[in-house]
Amino acid sequence: MTHKIPTFPADFTWGVATSAYQIEGAAFEDGRGPSIWDAYALMPGKILNGENGTTSCDHYHLWQQDLDLIQNLNLNAYRFSVSWPRVLPEGMGQINEKGLDFYDRLIDGLLERGLDPHLTLYHWDLPQALQNRGGWANPDIVQWFTDYALTLHRKLGDRVKSWCTFNEPWCTAELGYHIGRHAPGIQDLPTAVLASYHIQLAHGQAVLALRGENVRGEVGTVLNLYPVDPATGSPEDQEAALLLDAKINCWYLDPVFRGTFPERALQHYQNQLGAKMPDLDLEALKVAAQPLDFLGVNYYYRYWVSTEGKTLQNVERTDMGWEIYPEGIYRLMKDLHREYPVPKYYITENGAAFKDELVNGQVHDAERVRFLQDHLHHLQRAIAEGVPVSGYFEWSLLDNFEWAFGYAKRFGIVHVDYDTQQRTLKDSAKWYRDFVGEQRGILQKAPQAKGIF
Repeated sequence: MTHKIPTFPADFTWGVATSAYQIEGAAFEDGRGPSIWDAYALMPGKILNGENGTTSCDHYHLWQQDLDLIQNLNLNAYRFSVSWPRVLPEGMGQINEKGLDFYDRLIDGLLERGLDPHLTLYHWDLPQALQNRGGWANPDIVQWFTDYALTLHRKLGDRVKSWCTFNEPWCTAELGYHIGRHAPGIQDLPTAVLASYHIQLAHGQAVLALRGENVRGEVGTVLNLYPVDPATGSPEDQEAALLLDAKINCWYLDPVFRGTFPERALQHYQNQLGAKMPDLDLEALKVAAQPLDFLGVNYYYRYWVSTEGKTLQNVERTDMGWEIYPEGIYRLMKDLHREYPVPKYYITENGAAFKDELVNGQVHDAERVRFLQDHLHHLQRAIAEGVPVSGYFEWSLLDNFEWAFGYAKRFGIVHVDYDTQQRTLKDSAKWYRDFVGEQRGILQKAPQAKGIF
């Protein structure tokens, strides 16, 4: 069902989001060091079709036209991440000035176009040099990450609108160190639990350090969060849903807001791992609970939990196989505001992959248009009921390297021909441009930048 979307607040932030490894390319240029994703892509069978992010969307060279593109979508903000190995090839120590200068130019380019820079410190591309020392399982990484944050702040801090410490730490710990579907490809639950703990400490210490340097921009973090529903009213399904919620949502929310891990999940891991359970200093964990200016929420789908292996039938799904559940964004934001209040929330990612096809210079992605319309409708419901959501970043600006799926999944509202690097607005981009233009009171459609479309 397509809804007419009411007006959002006049000062609402409208943007798009990307991440460094997924779009930048230039993997071995200008002094950038290897990341864990460069190494992971070399492992046979890890990435679909043996693909990698060496070139990707070549944003490192095409950033100016990409910023023109964002401006021409009537947006007022851009969320991007910094490549840690581009700035610090060894993860620490010597700064790669060419790499840091790239982000210096990028931020200046954003400001020249009236776009607020929303910077994410870590979107999964750990320097391989640090992984060689244990990565997120090494307690020293708390200091390595804090030093990295300060390196960026001292160069860019006068111009960044918001600082996000981590993007989706659940993915870093669970997919990277337990399931092994993401870099570095480790499959060990105790290591994953330890990694998640160090991420929380690193978040807290980095926030403290930024505050200590009188950071001018907002400071927060970004979590991927999900409504979790039991398939039935049975005690088994109810308990399974509560446990999953504790492991994927509260395990990352509770430290940031309460300085603790949720007891249900902590007890579960202790029972499951026994003597292999890492020694977590729960007193030290309190550092994670620093006051935040915002919480970023990435919402894609809900979990539907059945202990009998039942699956949801007759629901719309994206090309990722994820249920399309727009009401989930309303439920999620209402629940968060009740349990984990902050001055403001951003929807830092929301979008979908579909089987888009470029035909005669056009991409008719009606499913994505409907996806955006329906999610924005339910987001506005939450705002109308008092949830302080201050911005929305569509994921993603460009089709890009979708991690273990390589280039097989297209999340962009802009189609990318990876052979020619030609960008083409999909119908969803045109709809988003016109919708945001109306919301912001920009009467005319923005002119299209020459040579991009």
